[in-house]
Amino acid sequence: MLRRCQAEANSRKRKFRFKHKLLSLDSTVIPLCLAVFDWAHYKRAKGAVKLHMILDHDGYLPCYAVMTEGKTADITAAKRMSFEPDTMLVFDRGYTDYGWWLKLTRQKVNFVTRLKDSAEYGIVEQRPVPENGNILRDEVILLVSQQEIGPEACLRRIEVWVEEKKQTLVFVTNNMKLAASTIAAIYQERWQIELFFKALKQSLKIKTFIGCTENAVQTQIWTALIAMLLVKYLQLKSTFNWSLSNLVALLRQQLFVYRDLYQWLDDPFQAPPALEGIHDGQMTLTLVS
Repeated sequence: MLRRCQAEANSRKRKFRFKHKLLSLDSTVIPLCLAVFDWAHYKRAKGAVKLHMILDHDGYLPCYAVMTEGKTADITAAKRMSFEPDTMLVFDRGYTDYGWWLKLTRQKVNFVTRLKDSAEYGIVEQRPVPENGNILRDEVILLVSQQEIGPEACLRRIEVWVEEKKQTLVFVTNNMKLAASTIAAIYQERWQIELFFKALKQSLKIKTFIGCTENAVQTQIWTALIAMLLVKYLQLKSTFNWSLSNLVALLRQQLFVYRDLYQWLDDPFQAPPALEGIHDGQMTLTLVS
């Protein structure tokens, strides 16, 4: 099913012109009642499991997922993952690990993330920035902890003014070729994985579980991810501009309506077909008083 979705997504126009495969990496905590799910230790009085996921931005498809204990650090799960060379990986500051960043660089994996305010670095090169734009700085830096490694460990630090928030955001990447505005847009695109987690929790009901064992919880979460792939496939096949939440809600209403699914996906406002002749071959029930 993932391959079918990817085939449909690849036939559509991409948002960015660069050839890198854009992936988002993030996790979400699924809270559980510790009194009922006594195996799901998270905090002293709370239980939870954590879903770590990679989102493919071609079609916004979940292409990799793993579940861990709620207290497992994001970077711990990330270090167990592998990525294809020339991938563009975007993640938040929860994945700050300079050694892991260097490993990605050596594997020829591009990444974009936020730089912590406490980061210590030296400026190697100041790059020109467009006048009267929102890019304030574009500079090549070398982290103090990696200065002995040399040019291989150089990163690119970009300061961007965000008018909507009235604040400056600082991004860091190991890609030296893309425009600074593109780097900022790539990080903004990371919000799509947050929207995916929101849809998964709200539309597919993984806040309430029908079983209390670890296996039951994981089975329900995996089932929800499979269902999400199926819905994504229908969304990609349709010519109608569906939002994911509307598609899930209206699909529920159509489960007991006799109609062609793909015709309805393309034209959801059409009336159901007439049922004359459809049930002629069925036995009829006559009530006798």
